[in-house]
Amino acid sequence: MKSHLILCLSLIALTLSCEERTTNISSINPENLAKRAIKINKSDSLVSGTTYLSVYSQIYSQSEHKTHNLTAMVSLRNTSIKDTIYLLKAEYFDTHGKSVRTYFDEPIYLAPLETTEIIINEKDISGGTGSNFIFEWNTPKNCPEPLFEGIMNSTMGQQGLSFVTQGHRIN
Repeated sequence: MKSHLILCLSLIALTLSCEERTTNISSINPENLAKRAIKINKSDSLVSGTTYLSVYSQIYSQSEHKTHNLTAMVSLRNTSIKDTIYLLKAEYFDTHGKSVRTYFDEPIYLAPLETTEIIINEKDISGGTGSNFIFEWNTPKNCPEPLFEGIMNSTMGQQGLSFVTQGHRIN
């Protein structure tokens, strides 16, 4: 009997030690951001814009009472082959339009054709089924606008689910 109890306790301890431990529920590489911070000269003639991007940290399944959590990768892309662009703000909102978090406090740059990402971990359901981002950005005149995409995915057993959303300029 003692050996069964010791075996059960060992299995429980092993299971707990193997369990995924995450401290961040949403992330963007802070080292990456620190290297990207930049001061923008107000005298530069830049075009300003604001883009809306819908993302889904949860989706409904079978009924409005059952949801599945998703991982969302938010891709921020400079589509110019020659110009650097500037991202002034990336703010995440929940289903009810309340701000959940802002990802950087000072402008960051993206070099030509460069991409950076924000990851909303599957366990982060703070955005709910109708979460979204607002991005504020500056580009040089005649530069293509940045591209913002949301890639949502989840795997359950042998089933997989993934889909993409694209940002829309709202200002």
